[in-house]
Amino acid sequence: MKFGRIILAGFVVGILNAVWGSLTCGKFFSWVYRLEPIFVWKSLENMSLLLANLAGIIFSIMLALVYALIHKGLPGKGLLKGLAFGFFVWIVGTLPGNFALSFFTRINHTVIIYWIVGGLVIDLLRGLVIAAIYKD
Repeated sequence: MKFGRIILAGFVVGILNAVWGSLTCGKFFSWVYRLEPIFVWKSLENMSLLLANLAGIIFSIMLALVYALIHKGLPGKGLLKGLAFGFFVWIVGTLPGNFALSFFTRINHTVIIYWIVGGLVIDLLRGLVIAAIYKD
């Protein structure tokens, strides 16, 4: 296993997550978070962006580790493996988790659809970045 590349991929994906979140949640699609009900969101003053980004890097390193463990079993070669990985992460993680929110929360359904579609895009990007850095 290439531990240096796992750590590097995790850091790069963690930074990608922070940029993605800033652009999608804060800049281009902030209107989504003004859909009713809005009482579910914390204010920026009550959030720890430093801790959130640190957690994002830790989870991204774990994601890169999972890729390193299973990459030989993924279909395709090179970046196609990364796309397959990102898609599978979305299928088993992002999609079911966000879909379940519609049953258990009062979050606006438009927000949930936005998260499902956005999750597919970012999961594919994460897979591409990890595959490009890990290079099997």
